[in-house]
Amino acid sequence: MKIQKEDLLITHLFNAPRELVFNAWTDPEHLQHWYAPDGCTIEFKSIDVKVGGRFHSVVYDPVHGECWIRGVYQEIKFPEKLVFTMELSNEQGVPVGANEAGKPEDWPPAIITTVIFESLGEQTKLTLHQTVAEAEARKTGAYQSWFSMFDRLNALLATGK
Repeated sequence: MKIQKEDLLITHLFNAPRELVFNAWTDPEHLQHWYAPDGCTIEFKSIDVKVGGRFHSVVYDPVHGECWIRGVYQEIKFPEKLVFTMELSNEQGVPVGANEAGKPEDWPPAIITTVIFESLGEQTKLTLHQTVAEAEARKTGAYQSWFSMFDRLNALLATGK
């Protein structure tokens, strides 16, 4: 994972074994319960979690409206690593520009997300890297959204599901 100094990099500690945390990132049933910021919901129009598999999702935000994303799983190494692309799209899955998607002009057309899962006893240290400038992610709320999603995931993992 080549990290540019301005890229978004977040680490978080989960109170669950890494297999459970990894599964929460790859099981569509789990994803729909946590993979959206507070006050928002997510729906997957399609999802095929395998190398080369694709997903197409929409986050429903009561303030900013719909945000459609499509992507491709580039690497899946259970339970250690997950790499996927994220690209702004429309409801039909056609790529759209940042302005059309309601993002700032300099938002990248495609982002690579790398998630590393490390065991620390019964806990999991998660490292998330995205190829978007942290400053830009903070301006759009994307940075802060990860923390609310991680809180939702922590609550889900606490139920043991």
